[in-house]
Amino acid sequence: MLAYIGKRILQFIPVFIGVTLILFFLRAVIPGDPIRMIAGEKAVPEAIYQQIVAQNHLNEPIYVQYGYYVNDLLHGDLGTSYHKHKTVVAIFAEKLPYSARLALCAICIEIVIGIAVGIISAIKKYSFIDALVTVSTAILVSMPAFWLGMILQIFFGIALKDLTGGLLSLPISGAGGPISNYPAWMHYILPSITLASVSLAFAARIMRSQLLEVMNADYIRTARAKGLSKAAVIWKHALKNAMIPVVTFIGIDFGVMLGSAILTETIFNWPGIGSEIVRAIGQRDWPIVMGGVILVVTIVVLINLIVDISYAYFDPRIRYKKKAGD
Repeated sequence: MLAYIGKRILQFIPVFIGVTLILFFLRAVIPGDPIRMIAGEKAVPEAIYQQIVAQNHLNEPIYVQYGYYVNDLLHGDLGTSYHKHKTVVAIFAEKLPYSARLALCAICIEIVIGIAVGIISAIKKYSFIDALVTVSTAILVSMPAFWLGMILQIFFGIALKDLTGGLLSLPISGAGGPISNYPAWMHYILPSITLASVSLAFAARIMRSQLLEVMNADYIRTARAKGLSKAAVIWKHALKNAMIPVVTFIGIDFGVMLGSAILTETIFNWPGIGSEIVRAIGQRDWPIVMGGVILVVTIVVLINLIVDISYAYFDPRIRYKKKAGD
């Protein structure tokens, strides 16, 4: 097992090199004076100009600059924001908890509702419930998240508030705070639903298709022939094997949610990584953009590693192969 984990960690090295190379050279070819971005719009005296050049190694060849950048990354230094004049690490330390909590809420919705709906749909194959699930998931998959977010804002934040005189409504902006009229947890409801909508539909469809496939396997027919009840066959035999693709999807999706919730965080004015990256792109604040991408890639790789290790629990055959030296 340790050898397997070591191999998976080593696979992160080429991914890290490829991502940093692409980001670094994209920054180099995109028009704009990095010194002007660092110093601001005011005129920069020659002495300060040269100092900024020396501090950022801008007088060195591009490959030398890349070497300095990678060295800083390995020491935990993602750079300093051009506009906020704070380290990128400090900025993400403030933003990451908001994005992580939002992604965790969305994943919980995806797991509880998506898997449950998929199981029910597979058990009730070709019934009205199955047809309803198929149609509903197809709609959610094709529905843009930003459109769904705005619909939820209009209905739960405006229409429902007007209909009930303010008794029933949900917050449509921000993550709560002293000036909010709602408890902090209520601010997570609409963004979490919006963020989980597409993933929930995919999880339900994967769960349904995998469970139907497993239910036709030989060992399931053997379990039925032994006289086991339908519930025992599903929960003790079929579900574990059917869960493997679902676990893969949900695990990867959690990492993606942390960085790709840009539209959701922008619509709901959520103070997370996604909205911060959008602001940084508009201002060409490259240290934040590059640091955000590297952070998300690192999280996705780590979650992929955890998902791979979890396979051994869901499928004993994988555990046996690893023990045999696979």
